[in-house]
Amino acid sequence: EVQLVESGGGSVQAGGSLRVSCEVSGYTFRTSCMGWFRRAPGKEREGVASIDSLGRTSYADSVKDRFTISRDNANKNLYLQMNGLKPEDTAMYYCAAPTGDAWCPEVQRIPYFPYRGQGTQVTVSS
Repeated sequence: EVQLVESGGGSVQAGGSLRVSCEVSGYTFRTSCMGWFRRAPGKEREGVASIDSLGRTSYADSVKDRFTISRDNANKNLYLQMNGLKPEDTAMYYCAAPTGDAWCPEVQRIPYFPYRGQGTQVTVSS
């Protein structure tokens, strides 16, 4: 059974930093694209970042130069380092995985990946 478990969310003031993590099991993590998406109240899901099996990354324009996605293949963990947080970054953050694809589609497709976790809440106050 594929399981993705996020952690590390919380509350922070604008300009602060957080790192969210995702522990993956039951999945061929090392050879697969992985990604993060978020959902803010009253808004559509938004793809945030992706990383392919070779470590190449892609970001939504809204987070570029502030967020960094990374992966630890040995421990099957995915990370999202978020710096310079803004109130508009407030959302539930989810990690997601496709059906074993090594290469990632465009970031906008991440919310449609078949596997995702329960999410972790990030709240940024002004």
